[in-house]
Amino acid sequence: MATLAFATEQHPAPTPPERRAAVLQDPGFGRVFTDHMVAIRYREGKGWHDAKITARVAIPMDPAAAVLHYSQQIFEGLKAYRTADGGAVMFRPEANARRFQKSAERLAMPMLPEDAFVTACDELVKIDRDWIPEGDGSLYLRPVMFASEVFLGVKPSSEYLFLVIASPVGSYFKSGASAVSVWVSQDVNRAGPGGTGAAKCGGNYAASLLAQEVAYKHGCEQVVFLDAVEHRYIEELGGMNIFFVFADGSMQTPPIGDTILDGITRNSIIAVAKETGVTVREQPYAFSQWREDAASGRLRESFACGTAAVLTPISTVKFDGGSFMIGNGASSAQTEKLRTTLVDIQRCRAPDPHGWVHRVFS
Repeated sequence: MATLAFATEQHPAPTPPERRAAVLQDPGFGRVFTDHMVAIRYREGKGWHDAKITARVAIPMDPAAAVLHYSQQIFEGLKAYRTADGGAVMFRPEANARRFQKSAERLAMPMLPEDAFVTACDELVKIDRDWIPEGDGSLYLRPVMFASEVFLGVKPSSEYLFLVIASPVGSYFKSGASAVSVWVSQDVNRAGPGGTGAAKCGGNYAASLLAQEVAYKHGCEQVVFLDAVEHRYIEELGGMNIFFVFADGSMQTPPIGDTILDGITRNSIIAVAKETGVTVREQPYAFSQWREDAASGRLRESFACGTAAVLTPISTVKFDGGSFMIGNGASSAQTEKLRTTLVDIQRCRAPDPHGWVHRVFS
């Protein structure tokens, strides 16, 4: 298809600078939003059309819109960072675009061209550049697509709406702690073989919320899911991947399959670790083995990773019947080293040998 042309409609009453500055002092995560959004429509027989940057407004929706009944919906998450020279960059947006296409394919939705996805993110960052926080903050971008056709009947929709909104963010975890505790769900499943576990669709996250509520009740920030067949092997957290670091310096992470999201941060960590001589195994890891290795000292660190959380050490693991601590509950030297290396690349403070950094503007 031809390259989409984006029309721009400036917000008629943008947020006053002084109010925006106050918000950026402590934005939290996902609670405040920038002035604009991107919208692109799709209709069967016409394709992608009507691409525009416009004021972020509420979306009129018919109660018979297909997404409300059959849940054809996918999304992505990526960040824009302010650089020392006053510019802005994104980290591997092309990888997000490709994963978005894979999610669309699994949900029987049209695939948005990679260049349209990246351009949409670029244009939103440019028009709302003043919303990018200074320091350790970032501008979180949320591309989303959903079925907008008005009908009742089990079939793929013939109409879709693609949007990108943006939110200035700080730390993902509310506690702001340097390490988090997790709850292992031994009976509630997030995804099963042949399902949508590898797609970034809302239904996967909805399926995780019950277990996440249980985690909160036990004083944990996140939930860990086991495989749906044997309830034996660790898969991923409610919203991020997981790694294990051993006393010999090697690392292990569950292998990607149709029940685990192929995390872009996960892939980047594996590449960075291998370049520094670290052995990384992508192999199944049993919950029972996690407990044994933590008790024996063979396991020194565990960490969660994802766009929102970056790399966050796991200090304590709780489950129905007990709990255990990872290392001394605080030390995470290898985790912190990897985090620093990755963040320095993302923010242009270190060389980028992979060409991961995408310059939005200078």
